This record gives sequence, structure tokens and C-alpha cells, in this order.
Amino acid sequence: MQVTETLNEGLKRSYTITVPAADLDAKVNEKLAEAQPEVELKGFRKGKVPMGLLKKQFGPRILGDAMQDAIDGAMKDHFESTGDRPALQPKVEMQGGENWKEGDDVVVEMSYEALPEIPEVDLSKLKLEKLIVKADDKAVAEALENLAKSAKNFEDKKKGTKAKDGDQVVIDFVGKIDGEAFEGGAGEDYPLEIGSGSFIPGFEEQLVGVKAGDEVAVKVSFPDEYGAKHLAGKEAVFDCTVKAVKGPKPAEIDDELAKQFGAESLEALKGQISERLEAEYAGASRSVMKRALLDELDKMVKFDLPPSLVETEAGQIAHQLWHDENPDHEGHDHPEIKPTEEHKSLAERRVRLGLLLAEIGRKKEVEVTDAEMTQAVMNQARQYPGQERAFFEFVQKNPQMQQQLRAPIFEDKVVDLIVEGAKVTEKEVSKDKLQKAVEALDEI
Repeated sequence: MQVTETLNEGLKRSYTITVPAADLDAKVNEKLAEAQPEVELKGFRKGKVPMGLLKKQFGPRILGDAMQDAIDGAMKDHFESTGDRPALQPKVEMQGGENWKEGDDVVVEMSYEALPEIPEVDLSKLKLEKLIVKADDKAVAEALENLAKSAKNFEDKKKGTKAKDGDQVVIDFVGKIDGEAFEGGAGEDYPLEIGSGSFIPGFEEQLVGVKAGDEVAVKVSFPDEYGAKHLAGKEAVFDCTVKAVKGPKPAEIDDELAKQFGAESLEALKGQISERLEAEYAGASRSVMKRALLDELDKMVKFDLPPSLVETEAGQIAHQLWHDENPDHEGHDHPEIKPTEEHKSLAERRVRLGLLLAEIGRKKEVEVTDAEMTQAVMNQARQYPGQERAFFEFVQKNPQMQQQLRAPIFEDKVVDLIVEGAKVTEKEVSKDKLQKAVEALDEI
């Protein structure tokens, strides 16, 4: 077998791999000899089938396997001997194509872009600032008020007051289709918040303006996709008696409110809120520090980039930004989107930092554990309620999806490792200042 270099320009590489016909024939004979003792054919005892007949019967298939094995082996040996790591899957083309026949040498052209030599970075020279925000009394009080609003109660309104959006009406109702009551269409003393969307579309809106004591015929149509098939698409009339109209009243901020949210007392609830807020602040602070870290790393290293990676990344950036600017266009039947110089510049930064972090992680032996992958898949599966099992199976069969889930975990682990070795100073700031720093991330 012979491997001849035909191109070595920058990161671009091309080689001609020649597998002599004699080598292939020897490989076929070797595989047939290994299989012969177990082969049975009509008219021959097991293991006694002549080699010539075996070759005629199984030779073409084994020849194809031998060719693939020879080429794969040549590529493996090449990458081990040169130390090259291809940026993308190498392009492999067989010369001769359909004109090739048994007895000819196999000649293959292999081309790829090699990953660049990535320089060492002295991570101990990195200086980072970590923004610290404490959950002050004002922030905790604001969070408590929001909880009280979400746990609102309703109290009777003045007699004769008309119901409005956000009010609660207590009703008795009977639903009928073609004048006949249907199963599951009746209720008594039902508390319905107008605007909650808990009843079928069009129902709640017809109760705006009613008063206690009113009797109202609410006319609606069940949606075509309604869960109960015998009701789907049908027109119905609900005879409603309004028994009370109530207005919302935020819950009192006291121990009872705390118990509604699983805390033993108001003070315990405040402590939980404080911890949650500081965890949110810490997450935002990490995002700000990560951007600063990437900015510093980008200044510290420069190396050649595989053009194909940059081109692919620029295309993805341009495509994503186009859809961000055209949110109503959900499909991909749009005009060709050509990356600009700005897209290319951003792509170069992403590729450079991605390769650098990957190299640091490789040298530091950073790995994504099975448990971390399982957790990532579970988090993603929650976006598809009722289809979690199907999503798990999809991920198991899709290496590309697995890589999409693994990549951010790997990157975060590498970033954490770098931060551990950097000089980090803490700076206490206000919530507003942290918020401005987070908003600035989207402007870059």
C-alpha cells in the first residue's frame, strides 16, 4: 500500500492512497480461508466447499469489505504517523469509479483540513473580576409581593357590581348541545376567573359585565381538536346562573402565605427567597465573567483556522440572525442568506475559542460523564411533555444530537477549570449594575 502526498498548503491536505490488486486478492483469500470451515453449501459437507466455489459465491462481497478495511486502515495509519487531526470528516473519492474492475489497483483520493497547532496559554496570567450581588431587603420584599399576587384570594364585590376581566364569578352551569344536556357539562358553585383561559375559547369573555343573580346563555363552539371526540367541533349553549362576583385581593404577607409555598414561617420563606435570588445573581455573574474570560483568551492566542469550519459557522450565524429578525418566517423556504464580513469575523472568533477550549479540555482530560449527559437529556426532554421516551430514543440513535448536548457541558467544565487557575477578584455591586452588565452581553 502506498500513500502519496499531493497537497500541503496551509491546513489543506490531500493524499493518494493506492491499494495493489494483489494485496486485495490476498486479503480476500485470507478471509475466505477463515470462513471455509464453517461454510455449508448444497452438495458439500460443512467445511469442504472448494475455495474456487467460495470465491465465486462470496468473493465480490468480501472484496468490497476488504477494500473498505484497507482504506480505513491506511487512513488510520496516516493520522497516527502524521499526528494530523481532521477538522471535519475527510473527503474520500475512488478514482475510476464505475470503470474499476476486479484485478485493478484501488486508487483513492483523500483530502481534509487539518486542525491547527494550538499554542500553549499561560492560564495563570488571566485576571478576572467576579461581580457579587447580595439579596437586599428591597429585592426580597419585591419577590414577596409577587408571591402574594400569585396567591391572591377573591372577596365579594359590592352588590350590583359588574364583573370585569380578572374578577372571579361563581356560577352554576349546564351545557347543552341541540337542547340536550351532555355528560360532564354541568357544575355548581364553580369559581371561574375571567381571563384565566381555563374554559373553552369564547366562554369567559361572555361573562364580562354580568352581576350576581344574572342568568346568561353562553354560546360557544368546541375546538375541532378538543380532547372529548363526541364534543369536538360541536356548538353548545351553557345556561349559567351567576351566584357571586368577586374581586382579586393579594394574599397577606404572613406565615400563612409562607406555608402555601412550603415554608414553615415568613422568616423561613424570606430566607429561601434570598437564597434563590443570590443563586440567580450568581448565574448572571458567571455569564458576565465567562464573556470576560473569552475576551481575554481571544486576545492571547492567534493561529490559522480551518476555512471550512469558519465558513460553516458564518453560515449558521447568518441564518440564525436572519430568523431572529424575521420571527414570523418559521420555515427555511427563504432567499439564500449570504454571510457578511461581520458574520465571518464573529465566526472566526467562535471557531478560534472553540478550538482553544477543546484543546485545553483535551490536555486537562476533561470529560462529560454519563450522569451529566443523562441529566442534560432529561432537561431537554421536559420540553416535550408526554413524548419523553421518544425523545430519549431519538437522542440514543442520533450522534449529532448527542454532540449538541455534550458540547455546552464540556465547554462549561473547561471554563470552570480555567477560572480555578486564574486570579479572580470579587467586587460587590448593585443588582442594577449586574443587570446592565448582562444586557451588554447581547450588544456585542
